[in-house]
Formats: sequence, C-alpha cells, structure tokens
Amino acid sequence: MRPMQTSNRILDDLAKVAGGAMSTLTGLKDEIEALVRQQLSKLLSDMDLVSREEFEAVKAVAARARSEQEKLEARVAQLEAKLGVKAKARKTTARKAPAAKKAATKTAKATAKPKPKARPQTTRRTKKS
Repeated sequence: MRPMQTSNRILDDLAKVAGGAMSTLTGLKDEIEALVRQQLSKLLSDMDLVSREEFEAVKAVAARARSEQEKLEARVAQLEAKLGVKAKARKTTARKAPAAKKAATKTAKATAKPKPKARPQTTRRTKKS
C-alpha cells in the first residue's frame, strides 16, 4: 500500500500548490483592478467632465429657458399684431449671421482658458544595490 499513499501525498501537495497559486492570482487580479480603477479615476478627473446630475440640471434649465423664449415670442407677436406693427421675419432656430458668428468665435477663443500641455510619458528606473 505504499505506492498508493505516496501518489495520494503527491496529489495532496499538488492540490495545495495549485490552491496557493490560485489565491495568489486572485490577489494579483484584485490589485490590478484597483490600480486600473485608480488610473481611470485620475484620467476622468483630469478630463474635467461634468457629472450626470450637473448635466441634467443644465439641460432642464435650458429647456425652461427655451420654453420661456417661445412664450415671449408668441406674446411679442400678439402685441405687434394688436399694435398693427409689421413684425420682422424671425426664425425659430437661433442661427447667427456669418459675421456675427466669426466675432462670437473670436471672443470665445480670447476668453477660453488655455488647455494644459500634455506631460511626456517617462518611466522611472530604480538602481539595484
């Protein structure tokens, strides 16, 4: 019965080694996931993105402003009709004339904050003693 016990012992040792390797790999996987999350979080914070809540709030404000603008346009048209003044042709979509658009673009570029320059990728090497 000696050979059977020896093979069982070898199999038990192999199972222990495999179990240890699996726990080491699981720990390594968790550590890599944490590092990736940290890097993604840093990357997203550097991109200066807005949160979903902020976006939805601004979207709601813009919708209310658009609704108010439409109501005011209707009211102005009503008052102009009442006064008998011929209304100027208005488009419901706000499109700027090319000259006004160029002026607005120049103003926006002049007031925009400069983008930060990309840092070159470098690797740090440590000297082994």
